[in-house]
Amino acid sequence: MTDAQERNRRVTAADVARAAGVSRSAVSRAFTPEAYLDADKRRAILQVADELGYRPNAIGAALQGASSNLVAIVVGDTPSPFDKEVATALAAGLNAAGKYPIMIGGSQAVSRAAVSDVLRYPLDAMILRTGSLSPDFADACGKLGIPLISSGRIMDRPLVDNVCVQNEAGMEMITDLLLSRGHKAFGFIGGPSGFGSAGRRRAGMMQSLAKAGLDLTAEVTGDYTVQSGFKAVEALLAQAPVDAILCANDAMAIGAISGLRQRGLRVPEDVAVTGFDDVEMAGWPEYRLTTVRNPINDMVAAIVDLLEARINAPRRAGETRWLTPEVILRETH
Repeated sequence: MTDAQERNRRVTAADVARAAGVSRSAVSRAFTPEAYLDADKRRAILQVADELGYRPNAIGAALQGASSNLVAIVVGDTPSPFDKEVATALAAGLNAAGKYPIMIGGSQAVSRAAVSDVLRYPLDAMILRTGSLSPDFADACGKLGIPLISSGRIMDRPLVDNVCVQNEAGMEMITDLLLSRGHKAFGFIGGPSGFGSAGRRRAGMMQSLAKAGLDLTAEVTGDYTVQSGFKAVEALLAQAPVDAILCANDAMAIGAISGLRQRGLRVPEDVAVTGFDDVEMAGWPEYRLTTVRNPINDMVAAIVDLLEARINAPRRAGETRWLTPEVILRETH
């Protein structure tokens, strides 16, 4: 072994056993709280291990049947601020529950390749964020006995758990708010078809407009980014004048506000604008966006709860947790 290899070599349980003058099994028992071992011997072994810089190999333990506490989170391209906020909160929630997240992002092709690789590890679970990967991976997880939780889109698969906000109800609520304020010419900036939320949010808006006897005046599709909302304003106003623009998420709403202001239109005096999600940026003084809250803390709590329930009862029926949306009144309606 070269000097470089020696420096980079991980200290093993066999190294600790030799240094402490004990058996390999004694080292294993020293790091297993419920295993019987003389108290003095345990302290001596742990002291030697600390001096050598030894830590048990969690992957190795998982291969012996122990929990790895590894949870893969497939977030895809994370195009919007909301996706990034969810990923951050989810990582923190999993850490608090004693789990260690493995984030997988990037394009469809990159994500698919990364997921194929990570499935070689003894995962405790995989969490699939909305629109980030084909539902076919549910079958692969099922064959490997890896619990799957879908967040943001409903996957109708055996043993798959789901967490999703009531998208239709939330958009109905925000549309009804604008209707109550006398708006009649509605424009809509929708999300990409690959995201389950996009169709559901549009459906909620259309239901409210139909009940009010109104048709949608103009419609453009964006990609859930600020830039797409900014560009959508020009295309929307080219179709017809509107007095309210409903956006399928906050990022596009923020872009739309900037696009309207650039054209000399006031928000909300000339055109009202609303979003969906309630990202941090929505509360910034320059926007003060009226929106629908998609509750991240409730989402994370539901995911962690379903994860623990699935680990304790792997064959339990799949469960869907619906999150309650809330209209957040600010200054753009």
